[in-house]
Amino acid sequence: MKKILVTGGSGHFASSMKKFFCIDDFKLFYLSREKLDVKNKKNVEEVFKEILPDVVIHAAAITRPMIKHENNPVESILTNIVGTANIAIECQKNNIKMIYLSTDHVYEGKKGNYKEDSPILPINKYAWSKLGGECAVMLLKDYCILRMAAVQDPFPHKKALIDSFKSSIYIDDIVKILHKFIDKSGIYNIGGEKKSIYNFVKNSNPSIDKISIKEITGVRMPKDVSLNLNKMKEVLKND
Repeated sequence: MKKILVTGGSGHFASSMKKFFCIDDFKLFYLSREKLDVKNKKNVEEVFKEILPDVVIHAAAITRPMIKHENNPVESILTNIVGTANIAIECQKNNIKMIYLSTDHVYEGKKGNYKEDSPILPINKYAWSKLGGECAVMLLKDYCILRMAAVQDPFPHKKALIDSFKSSIYIDDIVKILHKFIDKSGIYNIGGEKKSIYNFVKNSNPSIDKISIKEITGVRMPKDVSLNLNKMKEVLKND
């Protein structure tokens, strides 16, 4: 039986995988930071030697709050860039497929409808840290990068942006289609219909309050990182 190693095994994405991810003929290993600290190269080497996975889904990352990346970029570098590179090195050494969970924020966020080959130009340090991880992954023989417009459910904030547009999709819904990308290679945008973050969230949380980009301090937020989803739709249609 083939084996999938999931980093960040106690995080939101992995927690959703434990509920909704289903794939035949694979055994899954969800490893939390206590068992797999991606910043610790020796620890990474030992875990890979013990499990010998066929596929790695790299979900370990610092994500929110975004201000954390602005205030402590060293931790962002160590976890999101160096940590990803440590995983990528072991995948390369052992001929292992790596699936990297990235973000729609790697695009500049001015015009929307970004394709996978559109120019990339992050405007905040969180996105730069995720793009740094992408750089390591793209050096591998076999990789799949998912640039996701992921939203946590329930929405973790009291207010949602009325003037920031995304192709938002809940993490649970990403996980339900994730198995279709296990054998895919390259870069795929993952998301849903273009909406303001507020209009997306209010469907499940009618009491959510509004906020504007102009009111956000300390971190720059993109105006429009909506995604062209043609490649994703082709995978879902054909599989």
